[in-house]
Amino acid sequence: MLDAGHTSFYTYADGQRMVYDPQSKGYKPASDSDRVINIADIRRTRGVLAENDSASLLDMGDGVLLLEFHTKMNALDTAIGEIANVAIERIHAGATGLVIGNQGGNFSAGANLFLIGMLAQAGQWDQMDEAIHGLQQMILQMRLAPAPVVAAPYQLALGGGAEVSMGADRIVAHAELYMGLVEVGVGLLPGGGGCKEMVRRRVSPHMHADNVNPSPYLQQIFEQIGFAKVSTSALEARDMGFLADTDRVVMNYDHLLAEAKNEVLRMAEAGYTPPNVKGNVYAAGADQLANLRVGIHMLKEGGYISEHDAVIADELAKVLCGGELSAPAWMDEQYFLDLE
Repeated sequence: MLDAGHTSFYTYADGQRMVYDPQSKGYKPASDSDRVINIADIRRTRGVLAENDSASLLDMGDGVLLLEFHTKMNALDTAIGEIANVAIERIHAGATGLVIGNQGGNFSAGANLFLIGMLAQAGQWDQMDEAIHGLQQMILQMRLAPAPVVAAPYQLALGGGAEVSMGADRIVAHAELYMGLVEVGVGLLPGGGGCKEMVRRRVSPHMHADNVNPSPYLQQIFEQIGFAKVSTSALEARDMGFLADTDRVVMNYDHLLAEAKNEVLRMAEAGYTPPNVKGNVYAAGADQLANLRVGIHMLKEGGYISEHDAVIADELAKVLCGGELSAPAWMDEQYFLDLE
């Protein structure tokens, strides 16, 4: 192969993935080329629709857009939100749908904690609130968009990376997926809709039946977020509530973006309609909050958590229970986002 001047087993020609053939001493189309999408090839053949230092918007073909992160560890920042807003505008203008994905080392390690730390040290609380609100609204607007949005997480999908994924209409995940809401580990609460999504996914479905006690479901997500638990696979992420029953798992990483694009096309072909976000999240209220507070007190008195840990845990409990409502109620998603 080297004698013939070829230095790679794989290459691309006219947008098609090619593989080296030892018999002909040349390249031939790879058998799975229609199932592999390479972002570098999209850039070469289709160009870039919008771009800044943190993210790019690309054309995958068939009307499907690709939102690619390319910050360090694909951490989320306000510049990613700017490109996401362009994607949302194009969806409203008639795009078939959107894939959120990339081909870096990880899908996203979460929000830019360095930026958040700088804002906190400087006492710039308004700017911090604006950044959190921007992340929430970016995810919510993608959820409300008139065309399907599919996230394609792999490897690390932590904090904001998990929230972006759960905010999509569908997840097509690689089997090797380390997903979790880990913000409590650094003294923060998930602020991009993660708490809301866990209540919507893990508590709310059970509460449509009569005489159901929400306590075990709230306790489960409280411990999961409070102890910053992370999945060790996509299948475990499903068990933990990060993936829904309708979400898919792909074994071959090379096929991930193509499968995500195909999922967008299938959903669009089926006649996609945005989900309802009004009155669809169960707020358990003050009684269940009191139950969680008893557990927090016992952990603190037993020396298992510090005073500050207890403060963070109490705030987490308030969000998960929908505040201190005097009676349980079904609330809008925005209500929980405001609590976060």
